Amino acid sequence: MKNGCKDKIVSGKTALGIEFGSTRIKAVLVDDENHPIASGGHEWENRFENGIWTYTLDYVWGGLQHCYAELAADVKEKYGVVLTKIGAIGISAMMHGYMVFDKAGELLVPFRTWRNNNAAPAAEKLSALFRYHIPARWSAAHLYQAILNKEDHVSRIDFQTTLEGYVHWKLTGRKVIGIGEASGMFPIDSKTRDYNAQMQAKFDALLAENGLPFKLRDIFPKVLIAGEDAGRLTEEGAKLLDPSGNLEAGIPLCPPEGDAGTGMVATNAVKPRTGNVSAGTSVFAMIVLEKELSRPYDEIDLVTTPVGDPVGMVHCNNCTSDLNAWVNLFGEFAQLAGIRIDKPALYDMLYFQSEKGDKDCGGLLAYNYVSNEHITKVSAGRPLFVRTSESKFDLANFMRAHLYASLGALKTGCDIMLKKEGVQLDAITGHGGLFKTERVGQSYLAAAIGAPVTVMKTAGEGGAWGIAILANYLITKKEGENLEDYLDQRVFAGQKGVTLSPDPADVEGFDAFAKRYADGLPIVREAVKCMKE
Repeated sequence: MKNGCKDKIVSGKTALGIEFGSTRIKAVLVDDENHPIASGGHEWENRFENGIWTYTLDYVWGGLQHCYAELAADVKEKYGVVLTKIGAIGISAMMHGYMVFDKAGELLVPFRTWRNNNAAPAAEKLSALFRYHIPARWSAAHLYQAILNKEDHVSRIDFQTTLEGYVHWKLTGRKVIGIGEASGMFPIDSKTRDYNAQMQAKFDALLAENGLPFKLRDIFPKVLIAGEDAGRLTEEGAKLLDPSGNLEAGIPLCPPEGDAGTGMVATNAVKPRTGNVSAGTSVFAMIVLEKELSRPYDEIDLVTTPVGDPVGMVHCNNCTSDLNAWVNLFGEFAQLAGIRIDKPALYDMLYFQSEKGDKDCGGLLAYNYVSNEHITKVSAGRPLFVRTSESKFDLANFMRAHLYASLGALKTGCDIMLKKEGVQLDAITGHGGLFKTERVGQSYLAAAIGAPVTVMKTAGEGGAWGIAILANYLITKKEGENLEDYLDQRVFAGQKGVTLSPDPADVEGFDAFAKRYADGLPIVREAVKCMKE
């Protein structure tokens, strides 16, 4: 196997996926059959500067180069060769946000990430104008908010894109974006596989009213679907990615995609009636729709798969951060008691203990809001744990309540699609940190949505593997082979995951917790008012 991999690396029968996550940049090199053969990573954190969550461009490129260098070192150590050829490359990143450049290619204002909620007024106005839900983190909302704010830079915008669109542009010279990521910039028409023309005309009228010299299409990237040519690595791009000079130019790149799209690919959830839940720092559920929803909902974003099919997305800002803080606290106590417990073992111990708790968490209530949560209309982060004097307060119920809370806002949105709209769901796949402990998070998600949940071993590779698959699809697909068939027959064929069906008692217990959770939301909103930052 090792020699086989070495030969594939030397001959360039590989694909490289790089994904910029919120806390980690990850690179995965796969062979021509999509098996991961090397990886690299770089830890990073967003910064809160002048009221904006951001990453600097130096931070972007420094992190990317370190990540790639780690990958190249992994190749050298495992296979004894220098990485010079790659069959194809794909770039992915956290969706949405605001990156705008002038004619000289200079960034006009610091990168505004998806985490910023300052475009809420613009999002509300656009939602009313389009009669279509526009989230505050979408690129169009950020642009319109800058216009409403009368920010000086707006008239000088020559190009607007997202993080992966920016990196792809600098590597190839092409101003393009994958359709899944494009659907987080501006509404997409799944029939034309492009920006929605009617809504675009309305937006262009807004631009004209404000005296701006461009239309939306003038400054937004061109939309591409999976499998389309998105350019090649230039000499300058090769040096940006690999300053050592070993990497050759001319490598084809697939359309850059957002982490939602790569998550769909990594979990084989791109066909109607399938879906996936990514549960880490934030949590989102993606369900591929057979038809449009009956009306817009503030809780549901309408995005697309990497080939442009409609997807209902429930995106929540908070998932495991508060849960992690409690686990760390218990780890601190163990250390104080002179007991050393490795972090994975600590998580397993506490998660498994939660299974001994009451199905409804014994009357306990928790909110995991480290930051604002638009789904439940909580405007700032106030993590809370609440109980009555009659609640059954023990460790099992405490942990179960916090695990349920990590999925509380998600359930609110999913219930609209699955119960109110009657969306059909045959299969959903879970991936992300919540599912690292066997069975626990998976069974609670099944209870929350009332549907079977599958966790695959490969899902641990995450979005970097997903974008590597899309890069491979670009260069290895057969004539007329669509992405669904490629994934079914050439990536996931023979792969087995563990599937858990919802336990009726767990479903009943989670529903009881969910009612308590909904009834208690005024407590959190009051905490925001009374407890200032």
